[in-house]
Amino acid sequence: MTFLEVVAVLLAGAAAGTINTVVGSGTLITFPTLLAIGIPPVTANVSNTLGLVPGSLSGAIGYRRELAGQRPRLVRLGAASVLGGTTGAVLLLVLPAAAFGAIVPVLIALGCILVVAQPAISRRVAARAEARGQARPEPGAVWVWVLVYLAGVYGGYFGAA
Repeated sequence: MTFLEVVAVLLAGAAAGTINTVVGSGTLITFPTLLAIGIPPVTANVSNTLGLVPGSLSGAIGYRRELAGQRPRLVRLGAASVLGGTTGAVLLLVLPAAAFGAIVPVLIALGCILVVAQPAISRRVAARAEARGQARPEPGAVWVWVLVYLAGVYGGYFGAA
């Protein structure tokens, strides 16, 4: 790696860590940066995911007050996320690298669309919950677990999710 490539990766990592702590999706900066400097897609995906673990942990520590009293929800949805992530990781390992290369552009586009649509989706879900007299969506709703599982598959397969 050249000096400029190292600087680019460091800057992208710092920006992505900051973005991930606040809203997520910072890997949409680091993954393309790794590809741009010539790292193969699957290697860039794995490196990208592992490189952002410290930022994710510090974000969780920073938001620990907001997580107080959420143990049942964390266990239930954490299980969905771990199962989905494991499914995605197995798919990454068993599918050929060519499949990853073909699927990545679609996953990046989907990630960008979801980041942009997230505020509208959140408002809609909150409005529906409020219409039913709830402060938030039903925490035990099966559809929530399924969507978290699918997000886990997405993240496990494409760590730059």
